[in-house]
Amino acid sequence: MRLAGSEVLEVEPFAAEWMLAQRPAPQLSVIVPTFNEAGNAAELVKALDRAMPDIAWEVIFVDDDSPDGTAAAVRQLAAGDHRIRCIRRIGRRGLSGATIEGMLASTAGVVAVMDGDLQHDEALLARMFGEIAKGADLVIGTRYADGQTPPSGLNALRQKGSAWATAICKRLLKIRATDPLSGFFMIRREAVDAIAPKLSTQGFKILLDILATQKTGLRVVELPFEFRARRSGQSKLDELVVIEYLSLILAKATGDALSIRFILFAFVGASGVVVHLLALKAGLALGALVFTSAQAAASYAAMTWNFFLNNQLTYRDRRLKGLGALKGLLSFYAVCSVGTLANVGVAHLMYGDQTNWWIAGTAGALMGAVFNYAATSIVTWRRA
Repeated sequence: MRLAGSEVLEVEPFAAEWMLAQRPAPQLSVIVPTFNEAGNAAELVKALDRAMPDIAWEVIFVDDDSPDGTAAAVRQLAAGDHRIRCIRRIGRRGLSGATIEGMLASTAGVVAVMDGDLQHDEALLARMFGEIAKGADLVIGTRYADGQTPPSGLNALRQKGSAWATAICKRLLKIRATDPLSGFFMIRREAVDAIAPKLSTQGFKILLDILATQKTGLRVVELPFEFRARRSGQSKLDELVVIEYLSLILAKATGDALSIRFILFAFVGASGVVVHLLALKAGLALGALVFTSAQAAASYAAMTWNFFLNNQLTYRDRRLKGLGALKGLLSFYAVCSVGTLANVGVAHLMYGDQTNWWIAGTAGALMGAVFNYAATSIVTWRRA
């Protein structure tokens, strides 16, 4: 409806549909995954408006339920500009998953992905779109124009980490792009539709996943840009990204025979074996516990360790908090106790045959691992 003086004029439904139909369909959808970027949203929209005056674009903010009210800030902007859209994700976390959802929700024939922290140069979007028009399928904004220059928007530690991670994935996965870890790229929507079912919703390097999954058939162009310093907001990277990154590399190196989640669970399980053995040795050293009792106690010590680390890492997109975490721990105990019966039984038999304590303990711990992974993914961290 609209106001005319003091009167409120109703718009007939067919008229509203007609007005919507007159809006040009976007040529480009810009996907911006966000977490605590409320202070950057308005500035990014202004920057896009300045950068692409001759392109019909839309921007889709995909927000992981930011506590700073990013989704509300974007909706307020969208109320005055039909080119702005917002997807608010509840109970789901992860940069790759957010990016995939945004790309699949787009209505344009071309999609671009960029961060919401203003570190990517929006002025490059028009050139990227031009390369797509010339026939490219994928255009990457590279931070390594000469193959050597480190991204200036990163601190010294992250510069070294970025260079190290780039070298590893290029060598192991045989990727020729200079910056496969870039979060700034543009791709044809038809290419997205074809490859999306093969991509992982976990992790934070969606471009690497695309390049490793679709190694042939994509016409790739790289354009250099200067990686700017973050102005405000919160980085989407945390202390666990190294393990998550290595898991993605292993998953792609095995042709996705092993899922990222399974590899992460295996990492956690390996650390749990160490905890198990340390607790077992401590229990035996006390002298008050027989081996069977010490093995059982060590099993529950490892279970507790595994639950909290899996909750933080493996199932971070389904992370349990507060009372939910307590209930999850109890269900984790219940499920894993079934595996523990086999664990303790096998270890006891091996120890009774004069096997070294650490061999018996390790054999028992491994016995319940497969069952624990399958069962806890269904019971403890089941999808809502």
